[in-house]
Amino acid sequence: MGTPTAPDTAPPPGCPPEEWQVRVDLAAAYRLVALFKWDDLIFTHISARVPGQGHAFLINPYGMMFEEITASSLVKVDTEGRKLDDSPFPVNPAGFTIHSAIHAARDDAQCVLHTHTLNGVAVSAQRDGMLPISQHSIFVLASLAYHDYEGVALRDDEKPRLVADLGDRRHLMLRNHGLLTVGRSVAEAFQAMYFFEAACTIQVRAMAGGTPLSTIEPEIIRTAMAQAAQVTKGQGANLAWPGLKRRLDRQLPGYDL
Repeated sequence: MGTPTAPDTAPPPGCPPEEWQVRVDLAAAYRLVALFKWDDLIFTHISARVPGQGHAFLINPYGMMFEEITASSLVKVDTEGRKLDDSPFPVNPAGFTIHSAIHAARDDAQCVLHTHTLNGVAVSAQRDGMLPISQHSIFVLASLAYHDYEGVALRDDEKPRLVADLGDRRHLMLRNHGLLTVGRSVAEAFQAMYFFEAACTIQVRAMAGGTPLSTIEPEIIRTAMAQAAQVTKGQGANLAWPGLKRRLDRQLPGYDL
């Protein structure tokens, strides 16, 4: 379930096939975030751990628009933020703080995806957070944590609190800030964010109606993961991921270069 899909292009000289595979999927995720209009100019970020290289991870070249990002343009950094390749681009300092903390603390965090969408930030500013009012919300609420706002994530001393608040959860609502998901693959982190963002959008619209809301019983939420496994035939995020990449091939090709 957590294995990335095979890339459609051969790796360039010097790049191990396993790393290239992750690069292609991560570049695809950046393009999809742009396609779904979840990007915030250049100020959000997605990272993926480099196979076989400890806690080193790949992240966006800071300054490139997400629809421009390719597999070869991604920047590889170590746990201290040092670039491990010769990219001419810097790394978003807030992105490094958040992603380095989670990759170091969670062995299952192969991919970390963070957004500042309008609906996600709107719900993150609501005192009660995510409400159990939609089918989309049950998959979020089954594995959701919250982290209070401490300003732009630039300080190392925030890392332990961020990691402690996330715990072993898949979704993290950064209050007054945005949304974050963790996945065992790029596909899993992206699909988790799709449901997170959809649940927030539904909540904003439902609350705007000004009428009482119908809520879902806690017992249904407790079985959400089992329901998800059944409806995806045990394939999880890998059921939709190949189709999402085919959409990119039609609408934003070139991510796998």
